Amino acid sequence: MRSRIKTTALAAVLLAGTAGVGAGLANQATAAEPAAGKAKNVIYLLGDGMGRTHVTAGRERFYGADGKLNMETMPVVGQVSTYAVEKNSGQPGAADFHPNLVTDSASAATAWSSGVKTYNAALGIDGKGNLAPTVMEQAHAAGLATGNVSTAEITDATPAGQMSHALARGCQGPTYSAASCQDNAITGTDLPTSDVRVTPIADQIARNQTADVILGGGLSRFDAADESALEANGYNVLGSPATQTVATETDLNGASGQKVFGLFNKGNMTIEKSKQDNPASPEALEPTVAEMTSKAIDLLKAKSAGNGGKGFYLQVEGALIDKRSHANDAAQTLEEIKAFDDAVKVALDFAKADGHTLVIVTADHECAGFNIIEKGTFTNAEADVPPVNKDSGNPANSSTPLRTANQARAAGREAFAPATFRTKDDPASVHDGDASASLWLTYLSGNHTGADVPIFAYGPGSSAISAEIDNTDLFGIVRSALSLDGSGSAVKTASTTTLQAPKTAKAGKKVTISVAVTPAAATGSVKILDKGKVVRTVAVSGTAVKVKVKLKKGKHKLTAQYAGSTSYDPSTSPTVKVHVR
Repeated sequence: MRSRIKTTALAAVLLAGTAGVGAGLANQATAAEPAAGKAKNVIYLLGDGMGRTHVTAGRERFYGADGKLNMETMPVVGQVSTYAVEKNSGQPGAADFHPNLVTDSASAATAWSSGVKTYNAALGIDGKGNLAPTVMEQAHAAGLATGNVSTAEITDATPAGQMSHALARGCQGPTYSAASCQDNAITGTDLPTSDVRVTPIADQIARNQTADVILGGGLSRFDAADESALEANGYNVLGSPATQTVATETDLNGASGQKVFGLFNKGNMTIEKSKQDNPASPEALEPTVAEMTSKAIDLLKAKSAGNGGKGFYLQVEGALIDKRSHANDAAQTLEEIKAFDDAVKVALDFAKADGHTLVIVTADHECAGFNIIEKGTFTNAEADVPPVNKDSGNPANSSTPLRTANQARAAGREAFAPATFRTKDDPASVHDGDASASLWLTYLSGNHTGADVPIFAYGPGSSAISAEIDNTDLFGIVRSALSLDGSGSAVKTASTTTLQAPKTAKAGKKVTISVAVTPAAATGSVKILDKGKVVRTVAVSGTAVKVKVKLKKGKHKLTAQYAGSTSYDPSTSPTVKVHVR
C-alpha cells in the first residue's frame, strides 16, 4: 500500500430539453463599457472546450438566430490562440522551442495562470519543469480575496492550474503514486516526494490557502487529513472529506466566513440535462455553476470589505461543456453552455453594479470540432465517398485532396449522424430530433482541436484584450488589471529569511534543514544553496519548512534565498556551515 504524502507548508508554492428556450432575451442588452481605470476585482470565467461554434449553437438553441448569449453582450470581443509545447521545449522565440498545436486543459491553464507555455498534462511549471507562479498565488500574497469554482473535480486541470504545481495532472490524490506523479522525461530521475511538483494536488489545495473560496466536485480526492488541514487553516468545510459526505445546496446557501470549502459530488458535478431528466435524484439538488458563482462573489466581496477593500480574484469554470463534447452528446453540451452562460450573467450583473470589476469570458481550447451543418445534409463520416474537388468552369482548380492511407470508412455510420434541435425560431410543432428542426449539429472527433477560441470582456482593463491574443497574454492582462505587476502597488515590505541546520552530520545520512521567511504573509519559493549551487527549492507559507538533503562528505556552506513576491522583497539568510564527516 502506497503511503500518502503530506507536506506541512505547501502554501503558495512559488510566489512571491427545450425548457427555457428564449427565456430572458427581453432582459438582455449589450453591456456598455464602464469608465476606464484600474479594476479592483477580476472574475475570469472559462468554458472548458468552448469553441466559437459552441457559443453560436447555444445562442441559436436558447435565444434564436437574432438573439445573444449573455457573454455576447460584452463590448470587447476577440480570439485566443491556444497551442502548447512539447516536453523540454523552450518558450516561443527560443532556439529549442517546439510547439504542440493542440493543447490540453492543463497546459492551457498554466498558460493563463502562469504566463508560460508548457507541455500537455503539466500544471504550474514551464516546458522544462521549472516552477512558475500563478496569478491566484500572487493575488493571495498581495492580500486580495481569492476564489476557485468549477463543475469538475476541483483537483482537475483548470481549477488546479491556479492552486498547484505538478509534473502530471493525474497526480490528484488522495494517495501518491510514482506512476501518476513522476515524469522522468522532464526530471531524469524520480523527484523526492517532498518536492511540490510530485505532491498530490489535493494535498496542495488543502494546505496552501491559495484560494479562500473553493467550490466544485471531487470530494473523493480528499480525506480526513485534508479536512483537518483545511480546518486548521480556518476554512468552513461544508460536508466532510473525512466521512465522504458531500456538501449540499442548503450548506452552500448557509455558508459564511472568510474561507469556505465545499464539494458537492465525489466526482465531477452532475450535468444539467441529467438533473432536468431526473428531478427527484439527489444529484438534482446540487447547486448550479451560476449559484456557486453568486455565493462565491458574496463571500469574496465580504472578505475584501473586511480586509481594507483590496478586492478579489475569482476563477469560474464550466467544465462539463468539454466533457460532454468529448462524448459527442450535443444535447448535454447545449445545456452546459446555457448553464455556464447563466454564470456569466451573474458575474456581469455584479460588474455592472460594482463599476470596478473586470469580467473575462473565454475557453482553454475547442473540443471535438463541434459544428453546425446545413439542414438536411450529412457529415463526411456518413458519406459513401469523401467530397470531391471538381470545378467544371475552371478545371485548373480541380484536385484530389491529400489524405492519409488510414482514412478508411467502415460500414454502418449511423452513429455519426447529425443531432437535430429545435430553436426559438422553429414552429411549436417542431421537436428535438425532427428532421425539420433548424439546428443540425455534428462533431469532427472526440478530442480537442487546435482552433482559436473566443474571448469576451467587460470592465476596467478590458481594452488590453485585442482582437487576437495568445493564452499566455492573459496572465499579464489579469496581473495588470489587479496591479499585481507593480503598476498600482505600494512599496514592498522587507522580508527576513533564516536557515537552520546542524553544525555536523554523519556521512551517508540526510541532513535536516529548516527554512523560514518572515513576516508570515511573505509566501513563495525559497532556494537552498550550497556554496552558491541550488540543492533544493521549497515553498514557504508562514511556517518553517523542514526538508532532508543528502550532502557529500566535507565542508558545506548553506544559505536560503527567498525569491520575494508582489508584496515582499527578496532576502537571503546568513550562511550556515555544516561539516559532514
